[in-house]
Amino acid sequence: MIDFYYWPTPNGWKVAILLGELELPYRMIPVNIGKGDQFRPEFLAISPNNRMPAIVDHDVEGDPVPVFESGAIMWYLAEKAGRFLPAGPLGRKQAMEWLFWQVGNQGPLAGQLSHFVNYAPEGAGDYGRARYAREYDRCLGVLERRLEGREWILGDDYTIADMICWPWVLIAKPLGAALDPFPNLSSWRNRIKLRPAVQRAVDLGKELRRKAPPDDAERKLLFEQTAISVRRRSGDSD
Repeated sequence: MIDFYYWPTPNGWKVAILLGELELPYRMIPVNIGKGDQFRPEFLAISPNNRMPAIVDHDVEGDPVPVFESGAIMWYLAEKAGRFLPAGPLGRKQAMEWLFWQVGNQGPLAGQLSHFVNYAPEGAGDYGRARYAREYDRCLGVLERRLEGREWILGDDYTIADMICWPWVLIAKPLGAALDPFPNLSSWRNRIKLRPAVQRAVDLGKELRRKAPPDDAERKLLFEQTAISVRRRSGDSD
């Protein structure tokens, strides 16, 4: 059994998709990031960066294995199951490149754009929003070029490279981006969207998501974190 620490966001969907595709049994444990669950000491022991998703794998010899960071989780699970990763060293090298690209480029840049679109005070983030909108568009172009003549990011096979990149493309429209200039990417997005495991993943915990925008206290909790504030919320003291 796998404990899956999750909240319904694009980063959470990445791992939910893979768990569903692998048909691995898991127990979903909500991490309400608006209420500060990510600062609880028991969660920080699993995910020291106070971010979800994270997992704890109990289906191992010896002590349960915690894994944090979405790219590491997906690599760990794909290797454990022997699926959705290329077999050869060159293919695995390419899979690692695209996982690193996603967690170092597409994900953080899209996340910053989401902040300025959804949470920044009105008029306070015009420069930031424009900058990250351009960077997000650049990342869409990277995927568009990669998918030229390919059905999937790594070629003929659907892999964790597709699963990890897809959630932040799914929400392009709410981020203010149009996919019309990216026909290869649009087709790829739609192919993945039709997969039953993907549909279940996007629906996972949908009832947990709060409809209203965060209030001032939650906004401060989410977006004004420092080393000291995290330490105080987790109950640590000097």
